Amino acid sequence: MKVAQILVVSVMLGFGHSLLAQADNIPLTVWKSPYCGCCQGWVDYMEQNGFEVTVHETENMDPIKQKLGITDPSLYSCHTAKVGDYLVEGHVPAADIRRLLKEKPDILGLTAPGMPMMSPGMNSIEPKGYDVLQFDQGQDTAIFSQY
Repeated sequence: MKVAQILVVSVMLGFGHSLLAQADNIPLTVWKSPYCGCCQGWVDYMEQNGFEVTVHETENMDPIKQKLGITDPSLYSCHTAKVGDYLVEGHVPAADIRRLLKEKPDILGLTAPGMPMMSPGMNSIEPKGYDVLQFDQGQDTAIFSQY
């Protein structure tokens, strides 16, 4: 069977999502601690979901968050990312980032505050039991996705 036929069959069977996602190569820049395993888990997850990740390791995240525009500590998580014109704070699922880039809302970014236990990079590839919030320049929030 030729590669094109395999891809068509895979898409028809529902396996094509991850194959197609990997072809996107969406640039994503991440700032994280060199010692945080869950941050690296999220980076790996994002790469597996079609993002081309550039990592900057630092031991002091707060100044980076502040400089990028995340000034409210209640929005903080363990790592910070930039994708397109948006910020992504913490263990935000790849599907939410794709939705963000597609819909282009007038916000500063998305956050999964803290370190949700059942999130990509933590204990589950499939997000469960937490909210992803959108936030604006004033740090006002609204629910973007619920899991």
